[in-house]
Amino acid sequence: MKIFRTYIIIAILFTTNLLLSGCKSLFDENDIQTNPNAVTDVDVKTLLSGTMLGVAFLHEDTDVRIASMWAGELNGLSRAHLGFGQYIVSSQTFSWNNLYPVANQARLVQTKADVLGDKWTKGVGQILEALVIAKATALYGDVPYSQAFDGQNFPTPIFDKQLDVYAALQITLDKAISNLSATSGLAFGANDFIYQGDVNKWKALANTLKARLYLHTKNYEQAIASAKLGIQNSNGDALIPHGTSQGQNTNQNYDFFRVSRAGDTGFEGTYLRSLMQSRISSANTKTNETALYNHYVKVGITAPNSQDPNTTDGAFVADASQPITTYYETQLIIAEAETRLGNTDAGLISLNKVRTTLAIGYMNGKTFSVTNRKYDTYITNDFGISGLANPKSLSTTQEAMLYEIISQRYIILLMQYEAFNDYRRLATALPIVQLPIPLIVGTKKPQRFIYPQQEINSNPNVPKLIPDQFTKMSVFP
Repeated sequence: MKIFRTYIIIAILFTTNLLLSGCKSLFDENDIQTNPNAVTDVDVKTLLSGTMLGVAFLHEDTDVRIASMWAGELNGLSRAHLGFGQYIVSSQTFSWNNLYPVANQARLVQTKADVLGDKWTKGVGQILEALVIAKATALYGDVPYSQAFDGQNFPTPIFDKQLDVYAALQITLDKAISNLSATSGLAFGANDFIYQGDVNKWKALANTLKARLYLHTKNYEQAIASAKLGIQNSNGDALIPHGTSQGQNTNQNYDFFRVSRAGDTGFEGTYLRSLMQSRISSANTKTNETALYNHYVKVGITAPNSQDPNTTDGAFVADASQPITTYYETQLIIAEAETRLGNTDAGLISLNKVRTTLAIGYMNGKTFSVTNRKYDTYITNDFGISGLANPKSLSTTQEAMLYEIISQRYIILLMQYEAFNDYRRLATALPIVQLPIPLIVGTKKPQRFIYPQQEINSNPNVPKLIPDQFTKMSVFP
């Protein structure tokens, strides 16, 4: 893995130019632009800003769109995305040129913070590192981690087993929480566009991320415990802010859907669209998701009758904030984990917390229309065999509640790669309750991304038998 030093500054500059125009001058110095190792001379606060920008880009990139297509939320209609949507990828499709350099920057933030004795900034750096590596291992399986940040001693790092990476990430997040619990640290609010330096919100984010990873590994008790310490309301959502200056600070979904690749993807033929329409037309008198559907989908933007992402007045406008993780995800983790453990009353409480917030029209920092918006409180009887919230007439309250919870997760997680994690995770989570997401082509479900060709060429520790996109991984067997 020889990309770290070569691409570390390129990643910062690229994401800086794309995301936040206010930071464009951060890396203007000539020596930084010409010498990739000069990042070591950048002060920790500046480096923290650049690393956050890198993490932000990784939540809006092509990988996220591919994951959304493979989860049945989005459809590839033209050019490269037509092939991606049909699971046609190779080692040339994917790249770690932004992924690992950003993780390396996060580790450098921690090193610089140690020199200053600044535990708060170090804790944020650890969370940023965990966010990047969590994405890497969830999408690729076994990945470098234990040797990934020492290019001098380990220029070709080993690939750690996926379950070992998950365990190591939990330790990294525990250390982050400990550091953020320090009684003092250096203020970094001016360099923090996510939480403006609020260490308690960063701690909550760390706990929600721990809960997400525990959910992946089916450790439901720990998922609940971590989520209860996680994001407690929508004010704590980890959102990437955007503006309306094209080419400067707009949401990258908007840029892709409306500007650079209009018509390449859409909601035509997607399971997301059919699921939401079936819920809208159901006999469930306590729920009306028409407003949320219209927040997501707009007809006729790119062509007559096209089912487009709503870049006009909905979820994908230029200044839409992009979620990293949210209160909704936190509560739905609790809801699912409690219900899987048989604690349906506790699960229902968390599900209703989500519905209460949806009822006010909140979605990722914006408000969707009050017209045709309804999320009344559920009671246990609603999930009986003939209950209004049991459209599949599932035989137990537990199964019916799980179906509703995972359906709501699927809808809320639109354009987040966590939806693809659910797509694979639910195949073996007991009791098994899945969404009937159809395959676009063939008979095999996509299971993972393929290791990038650059890594195959440069690192002899890449697994000898390169897994293809249909090979299952240990966390999602």
